Amino acid sequence: MNILHVVNISFVIPYFLGGQLTYFRNKGYKEYIVCSPSDELLVLSKKFQFDYRMIPISRKISLISDLKALIGICSYIHKNEINIVTGHTPKGALLAMLAAYIIRIPIRIYFRHGLVYETSRGLKRILLISMDRLAGKLSTKIVCVSPSVCQRSIENGLNKAEKQTLLLKGTCNGIDIKRFNRYGIQHEVLLDLREQLGFDDDDFVIGFTGRLVKDKGIIELVEAFSILQEKYSNIRLLLVGMLEERDALPKNIIESIIKNPNIITTGYISNSFIEYYYALMNIFILLSYREGFPTSVLEASAMELPVITTRVTGCIDSIIENRTGVFVSHNVQEISSIIERFYINRQLGVVYGKNGRSLVEQNFRQELIWNEIEKLYRIKSEVDIQ
Repeated sequence: MNILHVVNISFVIPYFLGGQLTYFRNKGYKEYIVCSPSDELLVLSKKFQFDYRMIPISRKISLISDLKALIGICSYIHKNEINIVTGHTPKGALLAMLAAYIIRIPIRIYFRHGLVYETSRGLKRILLISMDRLAGKLSTKIVCVSPSVCQRSIENGLNKAEKQTLLLKGTCNGIDIKRFNRYGIQHEVLLDLREQLGFDDDDFVIGFTGRLVKDKGIIELVEAFSILQEKYSNIRLLLVGMLEERDALPKNIIESIIKNPNIITTGYISNSFIEYYYALMNIFILLSYREGFPTSVLEASAMELPVITTRVTGCIDSIIENRTGVFVSHNVQEISSIIERFYINRQLGVVYGKNGRSLVEQNFRQELIWNEIEKLYRIKSEVDIQ
């Protein structure tokens, strides 16, 4: 069968799909991707063995550009005799489901990676909910990436419960436990990276990976770190990710990050090397206001790191409280206090980390998730909208 994935940006391909593309290609499926133009696509297509077409897909609503994208996707589906269409990210999914419905593709799968409207207000929130409902209505199956996204989808009336599903305990692609293994990385490479970033052996490194934006709780993280920095001279904050204009951090927080020598930022880091940054951390923290299912938490757990995260959609499903991690509110004093607990009791972090690794091995291995996805590919779906 020929499978088309539609995404907004190439950045998400290694996370949402990655080795899954090669896995299904080796099983006889042919994989295609439609994505906004990017220099990365050629490299990714060779690595993961997929064909692709670059079609601009804007994050914003634009009737003219959206219509052009819809026509382009329809044409690509028809040309390559696509049997299954999967849509990822809100805008990409909506265009994918529209095009697939127009061409009457029998299997149309909407991967709901999160609920972007949760942190929106007013007209924007209404518009985002309407887009999500339409994408769900046009699909034949909706894959929610976490139990809490499943629950919230029903509570908010996005679709009927029988139309959506969950891949075991969640995620869209699972975790490569061989790659994310603290004892499987090259020690010399890790030492070089440690030296490059200026870490000493006795430094306690608080880590984060992802977009440096307000929604990820970066403001609270930087403020909590400032409190701890006054008490402990060997504490460091490692921010692995990019500053973005959308949902941008306030200028004073950006200045604090740039001017503080104990806050290390990396900018964009290729997904293929991210495990080495986890290996430098003593603890991982994600203070997000909304998630689908935070892959970064599972990657950190697989690398045997204790996790601090928030009790919000997606994050609430990613740890076992007081076993693999700890939930916190967005209160800066509470955050700094919990981090301090792990700073003082290093053995506690070791125990939580080992428990986290076991959690990922038992529930989130890639092969387990891919097997569930293949079941969806083989289900005979109805063409009519449900």
